[in-house]
Amino acid sequence: MTSETIHLQKRQTFWFIVILAVMAVTVALNIMIGSVSISFSDLSHIVSAHDTASTEGFIIWNIRMPRAIAAVLGGAFLSVAGLLLQVFFRNPIVSPFILGITHGATLMVSIVMLTGLTLGFSQISPYITTLASFVGAYAVLAIVLVIATRVKNGVTLLIVGLMMGYLCHAVTSMLLAFAEKEKIKGFVLWQLGSFSGFQWNEIQLMTIIGGLLLVLVYGLGKPLNAFLLGEDYASSMGVNIRLFRILILLCACALAGMITAVAGPVAFIGLAVPHMARLCFNTSDNRILVPGCVLLGGLITSLCDFIARMVFSPVELPISAITAFFGAPIVLSLLLKRKVSI
Repeated sequence: MTSETIHLQKRQTFWFIVILAVMAVTVALNIMIGSVSISFSDLSHIVSAHDTASTEGFIIWNIRMPRAIAAVLGGAFLSVAGLLLQVFFRNPIVSPFILGITHGATLMVSIVMLTGLTLGFSQISPYITTLASFVGAYAVLAIVLVIATRVKNGVTLLIVGLMMGYLCHAVTSMLLAFAEKEKIKGFVLWQLGSFSGFQWNEIQLMTIIGGLLLVLVYGLGKPLNAFLLGEDYASSMGVNIRLFRILILLCACALAGMITAVAGPVAFIGLAVPHMARLCFNTSDNRILVPGCVLLGGLITSLCDFIARMVFSPVELPISAITAFFGAPIVLSLLLKRKVSI
């Protein structure tokens, strides 16, 4: 092992520790600060005693903690989804939002929410919206993928994704024109994007499905690295290209679609965080970038959620407004200073 390798490993370990520590502080602040302030000692006591009877305990366990966890999970899943799509298309400015995947998921969720489609359930549940989101995400990606096999130009691919997004948005607008007022209100609030109102059953669903997907993605680290060097090289290394491509797309759409279903469209996280991870960890090794994106995405989204809650309190801003302010300058800087070709 060379001195450069040892130095790189120390740098990566340092950043993992720093990001994890800052994320823990951010999550704690999200739980402690709000219309009702809770001290750290009270927080520690309530969590250790599992106090749900007091006012502070109710606020922590039923409002703030689910939201804080949801923000971390949402950022982690969207970041890894963006990383997978950037590897798959070998394009540095690809993300679920830009390719229209998020808009496809939004369209299907709008059909469920605006038409009252319950599929036999007594009411619209997170399971229905999650399923609808998956269907919409996969449908749009399938169309983009078919076009991508014929058009190799990266800019054209992005334009196709944007056009798919506009088409999905147009259909959603038509549905809004004919929907009932109460349903429109609920959908508009969802479409603004927010991690508020999460229930523990939704957190459990996200944790189980997302956790399994992240384990699968991490296990694909070596094939992902080989895929970066081209399909021919990956095939020579024993990678089943057809199966591998399917797995990448399934994981990316599932991760992005799941968050869109429960939190609404969240922009720029899947685009910006993978690039930040590459800069922090100074590597293109996906075995490092996958856990790096999980932690960094969780941190950034948690921080953006805190800003959305507190900057104009008691008015809460849409999470996508904050992530756009955060993500857009990073992408512009990436394109201008590093001269990334697309």
